[in-house]
Formats: sequence, C-alpha cells, structure tokens
Amino acid sequence: MTRRVRLGHVGLCVADIDAAVAWYRDVLGLELLDGPRDLRADADSRAAEVLGDVFGPAFRCARIAQLGCEGDVGIELFEFAEPRGRRDVAASYFQHGVSHVCFQAEDLEGMVERIRAGGGRIRTAVWRERPGRPYRFVHFEDPFGNLLELHAHGNREQVLGASAPAP
Repeated sequence: MTRRVRLGHVGLCVADIDAAVAWYRDVLGLELLDGPRDLRADADSRAAEVLGDVFGPAFRCARIAQLGCEGDVGIELFEFAEPRGRRDVAASYFQHGVSHVCFQAEDLEGMVERIRAGGGRIRTAVWRERPGRPYRFVHFEDPFGNLLELHAHGNREQVLGASAPAP
C-alpha cells in the first residue's frame, strides 16, 4: 500500500524577517498566520528544550513568522540572530539540500512584474514546459537570496498533463 503525505510548509532563512513578511505578503499574496515572534533557547520552558533539540546547542535566539498559501501549505520564515545567519556565496540550484521552492499563480506574467517591482530578481525567461501546451514557469529570487519558481499550473497537471486524474 502506497502512503502519500502532503506538503505542510517550507522553512526559509532571511536576514530581515519584517521585510520578508512584508514581501511575501504584499508581492506573492501570502497570509500572515503568526508572528514575527521571538524564539529563545535561554527561556526556562519546554519550548527552549525543543528549540535546542531542533537547532542544536549553538542556537540562542531567532525570530519566526508563519505565512499561508492556498491549499493549506505554508512558508516558515526564520531570522537567526545567534548564531547569526549568513550567505557567503550566491544561492545555487546544485547545492545539496533544498534546491528551490515553487509557487503557483494563474497570472504568471502579472506576478513576474509584481516580483520585479517588489525587489525580487527574475533569473530566467518565462518558459513553456511543453511546446503546444499552456504550462509556463519562471525562476526567480526573493530579495533575500532564496531561490524560487513560479508555475502557471498545478504540479500534477504540469508534470502529467491536463488529463491527469486527481489522486
């Protein structure tokens, strides 16, 4: 028996969580569900114990915000203060770990203009997935260097074609 899971959220690190919340809300249209709020390892609580377990012994403090997309999938933004987050090299698709996060919007070209106007960096042309089909996509970066993608259609339809039955 095959068991399926659903994607719950993707965590992204940013240098300025307030600016990132505003960008994801105002440019991509995500809904702020919680935060930004502080996470502290020095609190005398079960939460501090959990944070140490999740982030390791060097963790001291961070800020977190939860944003939601349609379909109950979310983005969890982190701004690490101690240890301080950093990006020594430009983001790269070929590094191990998460390569990119993909969003979906029917008005792909309109969203590209919103991303550009909002300080995002468009990295590729708008491409057609398959000649003769309406499936389009573009790769871009948020203003914080995270690699993102935008599709004009849902993942299942994009990969399997318009006649793909829903699960």
